Order: sequence, then C-alpha cells, then structure tokens
Amino acid sequence: MTRNLTLILILAVTIGLLSCQPKAEALFNGEDLSNWDISIGTALTGFDDLKDAATAESIFSIVEQDGEKLLRISGDVNASIATKEAYENYHFRLEFKHGEEVYTKRNSGLLYHSFGPFGAGLGTWMSSIELQLMHENLGDAYMMGDSYAEIPIRKQGNNPVYATDGDLLSFGENQNGGKIARKSSNQEKALGEWNIVDLYCVGQKAIHVINGVKVMECLNTGMLVDGQVQPLSKGKIQIQSEGSELLIRKAELTPIKTLPENY
Repeated sequence: MTRNLTLILILAVTIGLLSCQPKAEALFNGEDLSNWDISIGTALTGFDDLKDAATAESIFSIVEQDGEKLLRISGDVNASIATKEAYENYHFRLEFKHGEEVYTKRNSGLLYHSFGPFGAGLGTWMSSIELQLMHENLGDAYMMGDSYAEIPIRKQGNNPVYATDGDLLSFGENQNGGKIARKSSNQEKALGEWNIVDLYCVGQKAIHVINGVKVMECLNTGMLVDGQVQPLSKGKIQIQSEGSELLIRKAELTPIKTLPENY
C-alpha cells in the first residue's frame, strides 16, 4: 500500500513538473502565414524585371514536398517575412535547406531582435542581428542596420572569427570589429540536406548553434542611436528572401529563462 502510494506521488509530481515546462509555439503552422508580415524590398542586381512581377504570395508560399508542408521562399527579390510580435528570452529552432533555384547566390538570413521600419537594413530589412544562412557562411553574425553586439574573436587573416577565449570587439556600423563576425567552424550539411539552427537569446546574450554545435556568441546586444549603444534584448524575427530558393519545414519558439549549460 505504502509503495503504491509512493509511486502515485512520484507520478503526480513528474506530471506536474512536465506540465510546467514551457511549450514550443509553431511560428510556421504549415497552413497559412497569418501571423507574419511581408515586405518586398529592393531588386536583386540585374533582376529588376523579377522585382516588378513579384508579389507577397509569389515570394513566400506554402508548398508540399514528400508529404510535408513547407514554407518556400523564392529568393528572386530581396524581401522580408517578419513575425507580427516581438520576442525575448527564447529558444528559436529553424529547420531549412537550400533549394535548386539560384539567382545570385545561395543566400538568406535569420534576423533577430528586429526593430524599426523595413528598409533600414540594406534598403529591405529591419535593423536586426543576422544569423547568416548563406551557403558556406551558415552561423556568421552580421549587424544589420543599427544593431550592435560584442563578440570575442581571433583574427584569421583579415577575418574576425568567433573564439570563446578571443578578444572582445564591438560589431556594428563604425565599430572596431566591423559588421561581420565569422563562425568558429563549418557545421553546414551538404546541399539538399536539412540543417537545424538553434538560436538562444536571454537578456543581451545570443548563441548561434548549427546542427548541434555552438559557432557564435553575441554579447551585450544593442542598438545604435545617434552613435550611442542602447540595450537590445527583444525584437521581431525576420527571414530573408535574398538570391535563391529556401525551404523551411520548422520554425518554432520556446520561452526560456536561462541559457543551456552546455553552451
């Protein structure tokens, strides 16, 4: 009797703890894009005709492949799909692969902590920190528009490369590190295979994880206002259309309070 009661209590506590765990929110629901805003920006170099013909529906559409509903991003014009809501303290998981259609190069980006108007970044995107999705540069950090971060780096030639024990430099417009910090290692899958991107953001710290490996850390994230740094720890999430076809099968967000200990 006592043993059974103990087991019941353990089971009840376990169920209670599980029920308290934050649940993942599917930002891409496989049915529609009603919780996203879409903005069409500039033409790709040499492709003005594609910009003239582009619509929100032609750039961002839901397709079915191998029994899965996917978000297809055409890449034939520079454009943004952005969450309607701003988020902070979260784990965002994106599963994507590059498609076959290429106009300029296999390129896109996951832009987080996005703020301000569309067009502030390169005439198309909101100011934000970019987790680069470009083929062979997956995981790089780029300061879009008026964003800012401090990143520990080691120089490899002319490239600032993320290193946990590196020198801390400031990245952003007119900062000593420039606007781009390179990933610590290449963890990208072969073309045609699915990549898993995990972005962890808590407070003013963000971690880029590619296929299970940490490749970038952005510290003291901020925004530049009249040349001065102001704290930035939340914002909308954008995904780029930028030169080639991209396919997404998962985009989900889970609230977190702390960063994973292993990262």
